[in-house]
Amino acid sequence: MTFLWPQLLWLLLAVPLLVLAYVWLLRRKKKLALRYASLLVVREAMGSGRQLRRHIPPLLFLFSIAAMLLAASRPFAVVTLPMQQETIMLAIDVSGSMRATDVLPNRLVAAQNAAKAFLAELPRGVKVGIVAFAGSAQVAQIPTINREDLVSAIDSFQLQRGTAIGNGIVLSLATLFPNAGIDLGDMGYGRDRSRGVAIDEEAKPEKKPFVPVAPGSYSSGAIILLTDGQRTTGVDSLEAAKLASEYGVRVYTVGVGTVNGETIGFEGWSMRVRLDEETLKAIAGKTQADYFYAGTAADLKKVYETLSSRLTVEKKETEISGLLALAAALLAIVSAGLSLLWFNRIL
Repeated sequence: MTFLWPQLLWLLLAVPLLVLAYVWLLRRKKKLALRYASLLVVREAMGSGRQLRRHIPPLLFLFSIAAMLLAASRPFAVVTLPMQQETIMLAIDVSGSMRATDVLPNRLVAAQNAAKAFLAELPRGVKVGIVAFAGSAQVAQIPTINREDLVSAIDSFQLQRGTAIGNGIVLSLATLFPNAGIDLGDMGYGRDRSRGVAIDEEAKPEKKPFVPVAPGSYSSGAIILLTDGQRTTGVDSLEAAKLASEYGVRVYTVGVGTVNGETIGFEGWSMRVRLDEETLKAIAGKTQADYFYAGTAADLKKVYETLSSRLTVEKKETEISGLLALAAALLAIVSAGLSLLWFNRIL
């Protein structure tokens, strides 16, 4: 636990002073009782149980004061809380290999259905964006809380040639950090000069150097990558995962299909498509995330339900002054209630 105003912890010295004052009052009352023998006899007749019980309300009130004084120092602690204002990017493969029927009715339809089921499980306050990738990547839906727009974007997927998994990751990352200057062109054509940029434009002042953060440390967003893992073009998948890890973003990978795969035909050509689990595990591992296997449509839905559970709570350092103030109020109420119940007075 840390404190924003630690100097106010000195106020806790009032607690032992209050204890001493309470002990002094008890001794003072005892001396007064000795002057009146009849009062002393009555008190002894009350029994030790009642004598002990009369100390409970003051003790609870003392704890209440201690909690209020502790709250005044604005303590921070690591607690598990629902995530707020987070953004989840769904990067979904729409390449020709997603027409394979090793997941019924086919990989793409199963992915679409599971994605929509995932959206239904998320809290309404969670923003979701969608990136569709094949030979290139496009933002199908900018991050929004409007579930109807998201479902419409998912239903509009069209199969295309090529599989640029890295492009899907980088574009999702650029959507999460719109002001970071993340450019697919820089990664695809070298970092010295972007393709198609005029020389006079390059004379502009350089951007502030990017400082990488710890992998998995970004808690306000995540990427869920759904694909069969067979890259055929675009940015290298592991290079894209490395970039995501430098931004602290976790990339959860979901493998669609079977390891054996099947042979499919598309526009006059045929190819064997299978699930590349090793690549997907490596992507997840680089970003401190997890890989999930989805061999059937039912498995895929379970994966998304698991992700929903994982992505809607987090451990973070937050101020707990409000919790301590609530505890102090409850202790004060209980203290007053017991005193009224047992002795017909407040403390």
